[in-house]
Amino acid sequence: MTEKTRLTREQIAQRAALELTDGAFVNLGWGIPNLIADYLPKNITVYFHSENGILGMGRRAKPGEEDYDLVDAMKVPVTLIPGASIFHQADAHLMSRGGHLDVAVLGGFQVSEKGDLANWKIPGSKGSGGIGGAMDIATGTKKLIVCMEHNTKEGTPKIVKQCSYPLTSLECVNTIVTDLAVIDVTPEGLVLREVAPGWTPEEVQQRTEARLILRGDVPQMKLA
Repeated sequence: MTEKTRLTREQIAQRAALELTDGAFVNLGWGIPNLIADYLPKNITVYFHSENGILGMGRRAKPGEEDYDLVDAMKVPVTLIPGASIFHQADAHLMSRGGHLDVAVLGGFQVSEKGDLANWKIPGSKGSGGIGGAMDIATGTKKLIVCMEHNTKEGTPKIVKQCSYPLTSLECVNTIVTDLAVIDVTPEGLVLREVAPGWTPEEVQQRTEARLILRGDVPQMKLA
């Protein structure tokens, strides 16, 4: 049977952008989170933080706008919003470690039902290995959102009862946004808040190892 259409990486970023609030200091991690600045709702101002030493990072630079002295953590040229600040990289990391970030949005390889995060290494994979600043960011932020595909390319669930990959931080995740769902991590467990268009809660549960809690009717996602 043909698999239903899932959200694209850009659509995951669009939905995650709706979780951000006006005036927040927000760090964006590698991968899908790095796309979020392009989908920020127009009625709010968010001060995006980069470990490179930027507070007030704007959208990605368009062709012809690039300034390669002004890049995000992925070395992609970006713009600045009015009032932005540029400072030493050490100060940027002090912001992460000191609890000064309102929100961080990171990618993930696995998230457990308790909100444990594994996002820096897949055992046996040559494409991962360095934890970078993820441990400090995940531990130091006031709220952590994880953006990722719901399953691996082989179909294995990435939302699990217990992480089997090396951990980034324990019980740190608040919300998960995937190509199938929006899920909140609560003391009672994982609450299924929204499902992707065309999907049912039962279908999402079938693709999730951890148990999902349903609180009434589960609406479909709305994108930015």
